[in-house]
Amino acid sequence: MLRNALQFWAICLLFLLSNQTVKAVSLPKIFGSHMVLQQNAEITMWGWGNPSEEITVTSSWNQEAVKTKASNLAQWQVKLKTPAAGGPFTIMVKGHNAINLEDVLIGEVWLCSGQSNMEWTTNAGIDNGAAEIPKANFPSIRFFTVPRKSADGAQLDVDGQWVVCTPQTMPYFSAVGYFFGRQIHQNLSMPVGLINSSWGGTPAEVWVNPQAIAKSENLVDAAAKLKEVPWGPVRPGKAYNAMIAPLIPFRLAGALWYQGEANVSDPGNYAQLLPALIQNWRQEWSNDFPFYYVQLAPYKYGRPHEGAMLREAQRRTLTTPNTGMIVISDIGNKEDIHPRNKIDVGLRLANLALAKTYGKKDIVYSGPLYRSMKVEGNKIRVSFDHAESGLVVKNGKELTDFEIAGSDQKFVKASARISGKTIIVQAPEVKDPVAVRFAWDNIAEPNLFNKAGLPASTFHPGDNFADSQ
Repeated sequence: MLRNALQFWAICLLFLLSNQTVKAVSLPKIFGSHMVLQQNAEITMWGWGNPSEEITVTSSWNQEAVKTKASNLAQWQVKLKTPAAGGPFTIMVKGHNAINLEDVLIGEVWLCSGQSNMEWTTNAGIDNGAAEIPKANFPSIRFFTVPRKSADGAQLDVDGQWVVCTPQTMPYFSAVGYFFGRQIHQNLSMPVGLINSSWGGTPAEVWVNPQAIAKSENLVDAAAKLKEVPWGPVRPGKAYNAMIAPLIPFRLAGALWYQGEANVSDPGNYAQLLPALIQNWRQEWSNDFPFYYVQLAPYKYGRPHEGAMLREAQRRTLTTPNTGMIVISDIGNKEDIHPRNKIDVGLRLANLALAKTYGKKDIVYSGPLYRSMKVEGNKIRVSFDHAESGLVVKNGKELTDFEIAGSDQKFVKASARISGKTIIVQAPEVKDPVAVRFAWDNIAEPNLFNKAGLPASTFHPGDNFADSQ
């Protein structure tokens, strides 16, 4: 009896081992049917197999068989050259077993990340959402949503699957991501793949490789001050490890970022943290891709000026190469940290990408951005970028939200007027002005726009912006 039992279990073990060999080749979830791959690029495709197992990857766009062998760590990767936008194609991955990926499109792939305003879906409630859902039939737009997970170390895979954009799938994907992708798709007439990896209420620290934070004493000290919260992680790398690392090095056209609300308690640190995140992602991907982000909307944060300070930290991040920022002070809701106008946020991000990444020359993609100031007697003249077509006052006869200060750095409300493509600012109680700031309030909704209808950004040129009350 014992002998028979041992023989039975030995046979079962041999069956399991042989079955494991037969099914050896596997892929991370980011590679699947219905996916979009970046066009005109050398992409990396990777997976797992038995050590020394020969793997052949064949794509239908060129029928070229690319061969490799799994390493002693049971890992493999190959490089594929993708054509111009098009499809559908198939990709066959063959070892002891075969995996056939179908309905693969070639186009533009964008990563969407951040906290709740990026995560926010049409189904959660957005302006005009009900009217948009039935129109969301776009077979060439594809979605991949990374579920919320955290990890202490870098993970190899994520759950999730690529799905086609339909009225049934669109309501459950990032609304900002969808409206961005739709605009890109309609303007470029090519497939768009959107990967949403976001988590409401998370500080930027959790989205950075913790090794990158460890390189800066300032970032380490700031991260140590973050207090645990019930709705998500706060420690460096926790979301990066589980929600970003497994995607690397899936080839991207660029990244979109909508985050900052969870970092308003330390805006001075954010001026260093956000550029560090951008640099970290680019290094990990070995790709200096465009990084476009949303400046925070007005909202009644608890500490005076902390929202304005964070917006200024975001504005200063524009010195990082190949970045862009959209301002949404005119489409926010100072009573709700989740403004429901997600359509215009997505469209403004798309216009930014169409102009800066895709070379569309006729698109004005930014409102006025502070360039410089010049003291002229008891006045200060402020010059702006993105004011070529001129400056305008919207919804009023007088400009609002300008302040001026003397050497004591005590800012007072100032009058301001348009002078060509500049603004002249002055206040009777400040005879010798040395500093100017704009929209320096958590709930500021200023009325300075360019003629393209885009609002000016908060600014505070001083070195001590994070301490300015």
